[in-house]
Amino acid sequence: MRTFEGRTAVITGAGSGFGLEAARIAAARGMNLVLCDVQGEALSKAAAEFEGRPVLARVLDVSKADQMQALAEAVQARFGAPSFVFNNAGVGSGGLVWENSLADWEWVLGVNLMGVVHGVRLFTPMMLAAAKADPSFEGHIVNTASMAGVLNAPNMGVYNVSKHAVVALSETLYQDLALVSGQLHCSVLCPYFVPTGISQSHRNRPTELSGGQVTRSQLIAQAMVDKAVSSGKVTAPEVAQMVFDAMENRRFYVFSHPKALGGVQLRMEDLLASRNPTDPFKDRPELGEQLRAALRAAA
Repeated sequence: MRTFEGRTAVITGAGSGFGLEAARIAAARGMNLVLCDVQGEALSKAAAEFEGRPVLARVLDVSKADQMQALAEAVQARFGAPSFVFNNAGVGSGGLVWENSLADWEWVLGVNLMGVVHGVRLFTPMMLAAAKADPSFEGHIVNTASMAGVLNAPNMGVYNVSKHAVVALSETLYQDLALVSGQLHCSVLCPYFVPTGISQSHRNRPTELSGGQVTRSQLIAQAMVDKAVSSGKVTAPEVAQMVFDAMENRRFYVFSHPKALGGVQLRMEDLLASRNPTDPFKDRPELGEQLRAALRAAA
């Protein structure tokens, strides 16, 4: 994707983190902005930052099909087909996989997976129609997954499942788009630990999907993620710039921490050799011992 001026960007999770930083880059490149977030106050603050630019701001829950349908219709009516769709909204949750409640699964999969599904199923047809009508139209869809979409950290099962599904969806979308159009492309963003609000996403959890009593393993996972995210060295603005670089270069995989790919290689080697998964703490056994001790003490 080379042309941004006058085009439209649809960004979910736009009130903070990667979404807000991507909106800033899009605005600097002359794009119309469609900003979506479940946090009304954060969204209003973000929209105010772009005063003077064409902005459509919507408070919505990406897991809700009707709300996403209404968004797509509003975008079509206001700006026409978008050129950049950033399916970025996400939430985090951990704990031993059998301790995740049904509400945990519904919340995490609803936002992390179905939010992306809705973005893809609603905006891709609009973009394809625009491409068919205009040979100069360019479109790019970016789905936010995670390194948890290509690795499987223990005590993070529900999150891992949601992000693996986003990677699978995105890889399939890449192949499907290539079958039908040379004007639309997609990427999958796989960030590692970057200081954003993801570790505190439970603050926006709907009351109807309350997970009930928090288990010891979930508290342990929360503490570990809080520490890892807050100590991250790669920043949200840097990751947002990686997204735009990927669009310009039609690069599918976007990894914020390329050095972490060693773990992905090891996982693939395990798979190809049909051997049991390698201990994720083999290079830092003290961390594994700490986690085992904490979890077994809680049993």
